[in-house]
Amino acid sequence: MAKTWSCVTAHTYNRAPSLPSSVMGRIYFYCCGLLGIACAFLFAWIAQYYTDYAYKPVRQVAEASTTGHGTNVIAGVALGMEATAMPVIVISIAIISAFWLGKMSGLQDAQGVACGGLFGTAVATMGMLSTAAYVLAMDIFGPISDNAGGIAEMSQQPAQVREVTDLLDAVGNTTKATTKGFAIGSAALASFLLFSAFMDEVSAFTAKPFDQVDIAIPEVFVGGLLGAMLVFLFSAWACKAVGRSAQEVVKEVRRQFLTKQGIMTYQEKPDHGRCVSIVAASALREMVAPGALAVLMPIIVGVVFRYVGALTGQVQLGPKVVAGFIMFSTVTGILMALFLNTAGGAWDNAKKYIEQGAFGGKGSEAHKAAVTGDTVGDPFKDTAGPSIHVLIKMLATITLVMAPLFLDSQPVQIGKWQ
Repeated sequence: MAKTWSCVTAHTYNRAPSLPSSVMGRIYFYCCGLLGIACAFLFAWIAQYYTDYAYKPVRQVAEASTTGHGTNVIAGVALGMEATAMPVIVISIAIISAFWLGKMSGLQDAQGVACGGLFGTAVATMGMLSTAAYVLAMDIFGPISDNAGGIAEMSQQPAQVREVTDLLDAVGNTTKATTKGFAIGSAALASFLLFSAFMDEVSAFTAKPFDQVDIAIPEVFVGGLLGAMLVFLFSAWACKAVGRSAQEVVKEVRRQFLTKQGIMTYQEKPDHGRCVSIVAASALREMVAPGALAVLMPIIVGVVFRYVGALTGQVQLGPKVVAGFIMFSTVTGILMALFLNTAGGAWDNAKKYIEQGAFGGKGSEAHKAAVTGDTVGDPFKDTAGPSIHVLIKMLATITLVMAPLFLDSQPVQIGKWQ
């Protein structure tokens, strides 16, 4: 089979793109790259604003801790919901601007059809991903500083050492929130391209145009509801998995305290390895169900509605429903991930802010309430939130690969691809 080329995605299989000859056309794509870099910077700044206790939002969560555990949780949830607004506005402007800048470049395929919009979005995505090295460095900083604090505490280092590691840990919480915001932003840009590739692949296999998704069709709307539900169900199962694993560890710690009375007086060493073993085994076991849900649900939805379309005479119903499924799951996933990541980071740093001496410091009632909020936020920011950007990309990739499975018509012959 002869090689063929398309513009960004499988737009058409017999059209080769012609690059814009003018300098101005290339400048448009250069601006798309700058747009992606600016998007990454804005995501980092927004995450810092909502998770660093140097700013007002986290201090408000800490202040809410002075009136009890419930008000701390309410303040953290509200902050996480509020923090979805600015990133969504940024990513919306980036997608639309990159698309139109690419379109204005004049890039066309061999048939004279403009195809620069998607390529402009791809360039913006690569511009955002070009900062990945710095983002990875910030992401690594968080676990290192957190583990350093744990080592300092277990080795009974002086109080001033723990104060330094606590400060570094607070910075690490902010850098982790920044990298998670970057991940979900890049996932949004990449998913837009994968969604377009899915529509082009369906068009190629059926030899019929598939360039619109009508959510007024009941089945397509139901597919959208299922996609949004998947994000909530996946997040719920991930959080429940953390809760069950934590319960096993708590039971083991209590057992060791009962059987080894010298642990509290430092005359006996606790069995740390047993706790690590419990956590590792539980992590592998508990994530089987969420992983299977993410892989199987889009396939099941596509296959079921393929046969529904065959029975009701609705051509391409399977791909249409899957397209609605992906659209709604992507949008819901972006919002859910931003909420979980930001709320968890804010709760953690609110606790750190109180431990620095605010509102009574360590051991105060405000600190106890902040610990409760941090306990709620840990599965948010460390389990469910970071896994959603993987979920979004995986759903888009699975549907792209499995697209022929959702089609009721016969695929085009190989000869037509050449």
